[in-house]
Amino acid sequence: MSQTAQTDALVDAYLEWCAVHKRLSDATLNNYARDLHMLAQMCAAIKVAPISQLAAHQARQLVMQLHSNGQSPKSMARYLSSWRSWFNWLLRNGRVASNPIQGIRSPKAAKSLPKALSVDDAVHLAQNASAGDTALLQRDHAVIELLYSSGLRVSEIVGLNLEPPRGTNDGNGWIDLVQGDVHVLGKGGKPRVVPVGEPAQKAVQSWLAARQALLGQRRSAALFVTRNGTRLSVRSIQTRLAQHAQRLGLAVNVHPHMLRHSFATHVLQSSGDLRAVQEMLGHASLSATQIYTGLDFQHLAKIYDAAHPRAKKKTQP
Repeated sequence: MSQTAQTDALVDAYLEWCAVHKRLSDATLNNYARDLHMLAQMCAAIKVAPISQLAAHQARQLVMQLHSNGQSPKSMARYLSSWRSWFNWLLRNGRVASNPIQGIRSPKAAKSLPKALSVDDAVHLAQNASAGDTALLQRDHAVIELLYSSGLRVSEIVGLNLEPPRGTNDGNGWIDLVQGDVHVLGKGGKPRVVPVGEPAQKAVQSWLAARQALLGQRRSAALFVTRNGTRLSVRSIQTRLAQHAQRLGLAVNVHPHMLRHSFATHVLQSSGDLRAVQEMLGHASLSATQIYTGLDFQHLAKIYDAAHPRAKKKTQP
């Protein structure tokens, strides 16, 4: 077996292990595959083959090359994370003696706060973005209400089914309108239950009636379907949400994750309960949720600047 074929076989085995044991999504597995393919190309350029023979000083050389090529700190951090995980797997399986990526720190990126809508804009969008009697508008209304009401990822929205899985878990979530909550499988297959607000529940119920008429004799397990009866795609939600927001005159480019950010920010502003927001978002660590405290501080700072007599800007005479 050639060195290239040997490397490909190891990569395939690693990705299969990630899919089975870590339950990573197809998108994450594809990213891992691309990152490892790029590593193989870079190793070949410095005449290291197979890539399992990469030494620590050579790994640092590759990182310097990424930096000189203008790669962003965020991209470099992802590459290093993929490579580090790969070598850890090789180490556990006795394929390498050490992990050459272990001691390499990724460059620090400037922290950017996620963009969120104001409360007024978010409520206005949820109420009016897709107002109408057609089945597709009722579907869009339910999707937008759920995105903002429960802070779901768009991938979790499209994965929702009408009913819970029977027996083995099929990897999709479902909505329980009796209990008023939604069950989803987040990143890494981590399950969580999130409340669904009353407006979102009503929107989903209206859509269910329209859904039945839209499908006719066809059958689908998916909660949200297209006019052809197939499961609604992430891309369709992104496109239709942007169109609805533009029609309403919102000044920003609205995407599904912005409604997730808005959900987290507005709940945090009202409750101050960071742990609860972490649970509802499905974050593995509290540090991932703490970024929303920056948004909350911005909100408080604006109130302070507008209201405190010693914070008001002096007017020019």
